[in-house]
Amino acid sequence: MGALKVGGLGEFLREQRRSAQLSLRQLADAAGVSNPYLSQIERGLRKPSAEILQQLAKALRISAETLYVQAGILDERERAELEVPAAIVMDPSINERQKQVLIQIYESFRKENAAAVEQAERDQRTKQDEQDRQDAARVLADGYDVAGAGGPGSAAAPVPPVQEETGT
Repeated sequence: MGALKVGGLGEFLREQRRSAQLSLRQLADAAGVSNPYLSQIERGLRKPSAEILQQLAKALRISAETLYVQAGILDERERAELEVPAAIVMDPSINERQKQVLIQIYESFRKENAAAVEQAERDQRTKQDEQDRQDAARVLADGYDVAGAGGPGSAAAPVPPVQEETGT
């Protein structure tokens, strides 16, 4: 878990609030937090909980994960996965509906590609399992041949029976 970057979060929240054309009081009311508390968060004086971040995200119509990234709650791996959505959310040149549509498209591509990777991995495992079965069948068949068991695929010639000699 990353260190909390309160100052960066406050600046980000202020930018998002202004982009959404909300006053501090309007956002506080929409998120269900006090006006002074929100002001302290924006000034980097308070560390909001994940629950408060979620309420703020909902009021701003952005993903809670975006705020978690800004707050430093998510680790670097998770942060990389959210880099594109965060960039979309921060873009002031597109409106909120366009941002949500872009994020949905991006996520659908990620899911589609993840499913394709999973299918390719399953196909590879199936192919390897089949190869392993064929190899095991060959080993068994070779074992029968070596033992002279005359099993399936055996190339061993039958051994003639031993005849007794007569004493004449």
